Amino acid sequence: MNASELWSKFKVNHNIDTNEYETWAFGASPDELLELVLQGKKRATASAYILYELGIDPAPLLGGYSVLLNSKGEAKCIIQTTVLNYVPFKEVTEAFANKEGEGDGSLAYWREAHTEFFTSCLKEIGETFMDDMIVVCEEFEVVYKA
Repeated sequence: MNASELWSKFKVNHNIDTNEYETWAFGASPDELLELVLQGKKRATASAYILYELGIDPAPLLGGYSVLLNSKGEAKCIIQTTVLNYVPFKEVTEAFANKEGEGDGSLAYWREAHTEFFTSCLKEIGETFMDDMIVVCEEFEVVYKA
């Protein structure tokens, strides 16, 4: 099922009167991270603010919807953003790392994995990872599954 088909079903079943939503897949291990979302283990995600500042990606909106895709581009669920915090990387909390649901859920794991991820994706746009860079800490809930 594609994103517009899933969105149409969601709108009908939930009396939603908007066509405003983002469509995306997780950048690192899209299928693995999507599975954590579907299992209810992953309830948050983090992104580099500079990607929004430079207009590379659309910024998440509080209350906004996103259709999540697997690596094949198939729509698997819809999430709604419930919390947005903009904090320096080095100030991300243990509680947030646990909500990301990755690895062992610890802040140490989160920092290691995200240092590697942000270093790689920032390098692609000619930027450098720094531990004081602003990170968008987005919490969400799954509102519809395919």
